[in-house]
Amino acid sequence: MSNNEQTPAGWGQWINGPSGLREVAIVALPLVISSLSWTVMTFVDRVMLRWVSGEAMSAAFQANIVWFTFLSLPLGICAYANTFVSQYFGDGQYRQIGRAVWQAIWFAVGCVPFVGLGMFAAPTIFAWSNHGPEIESLEIVYFQILCWGSGGILISQAASAFFSGRGKTRIVMVIDCLFALLNLVLDYILIFGYLGFPELGIVGAGYATAISLWLKAITYVLLLLRSKYRQDYGTGTIGIDWSLVKRMLKFGGPSGVQMFLDVAGFSIFCLLLGRLGAVQAEASSMAFSISSFAFMPIFGLSLAASILVGQRLGENRPDLAERATWVSLGMAMSYMAVISVFYCLIPEFFLSGFFAAVPPGEIHESTADASRALAIILLRFVAAYNLFDAMLLIFASAIKGAGDTWFVMRVSLLMAILLSVSTYLSVEVFRWGIYACWILITAWVCLLGSIFLVRFWQGKWKTMRVIEMQHH
Repeated sequence: MSNNEQTPAGWGQWINGPSGLREVAIVALPLVISSLSWTVMTFVDRVMLRWVSGEAMSAAFQANIVWFTFLSLPLGICAYANTFVSQYFGDGQYRQIGRAVWQAIWFAVGCVPFVGLGMFAAPTIFAWSNHGPEIESLEIVYFQILCWGSGGILISQAASAFFSGRGKTRIVMVIDCLFALLNLVLDYILIFGYLGFPELGIVGAGYATAISLWLKAITYVLLLLRSKYRQDYGTGTIGIDWSLVKRMLKFGGPSGVQMFLDVAGFSIFCLLLGRLGAVQAEASSMAFSISSFAFMPIFGLSLAASILVGQRLGENRPDLAERATWVSLGMAMSYMAVISVFYCLIPEFFLSGFFAAVPPGEIHESTADASRALAIILLRFVAAYNLFDAMLLIFASAIKGAGDTWFVMRVSLLMAILLSVSTYLSVEVFRWGIYACWILITAWVCLLGSIFLVRFWQGKWKTMRVIEMQHH
């Protein structure tokens, strides 16, 4: 490091220096675009299903949430390969990078049979949800088809860490966007029945997702095995290293549990919300789908923050890790502020796609009008918690990038229980209705964001590492 980098940062350092705005943007923007590609894909997917029926859209949303809950624990562990790659890269241990990635890939492969068991649990889960026989049957079939794509998303997450953990995020962006586009093309063909295919509706949407996920996984693995990566990063070393697996589970395990708890708490919230009625379920599905345009870009930014924290700690520069986090937060808050204003001022812009076509059999426009009017109000709740959601994502990712995963897991356990119990009481005991539930989710996000801000401020993460350090 130059002497200039060791001195306290002025404005120039915050913009052009290491871990400044320029560097964070270079790493983050491709990940933001990758996240947005997934957002656009799922959003258009639900819009197309809304053209089939409101029930199909609601069922796809609920089933997708439950599927992601089943995936979240192994997915969180696979994603934690990013931290190992980034810290090895920062410490100059390049040959260890390929070995670490392959441990995550083998873990992903091993999890496929267990995640697939969710198919057999689907009837029980969605019967408990009590959304009515028509929606329930759609939820079950869509969920079971998505389960066939589980291995694809897990392997993709593990293999992509080879690129994103080293800061080579443009490759991730190109692959994610390519297969998101493929998914949309398959959606259109299979949902509505073009090019000689039958009109499959929600079943077609499920197949489109599963096929795209597996093709993406195969692409990542083939790239990983290129000769230059085998030579420089040891990606040809595909055997299982049990000591590295144990370390990955020690640090990545709590990260996976944290992801599971967060998603499970949110899933229970959404499933209980569906008991309030068709209009409430449909409006909430639309509001959460639209909120992904706020959430997912910041998720990409938070992944960049985690990668940069890992790299800087690998270099033994916690000061630069801290700077990367604050710069990431500034970018996140700026974006969230703008989109929150849009949610409040022009909600119709985001909602218009859902009502561009009238589903066959939808006779009563009053139902659609009621869903639209309620969704407009719910978007104001999204706007209310967006800034705290940015804090939650950035600070949680930063401290996980250091290895502070046990704290994150314990907080998530407490908060998931709190959200689930309070939502159940609100819906089933006190009958407080839709607005009470949305007040709960808003308070939940705000409290989580505040907790992780305090933990980051305390600075304990600065002394943590997940790898065996060699260079100082």
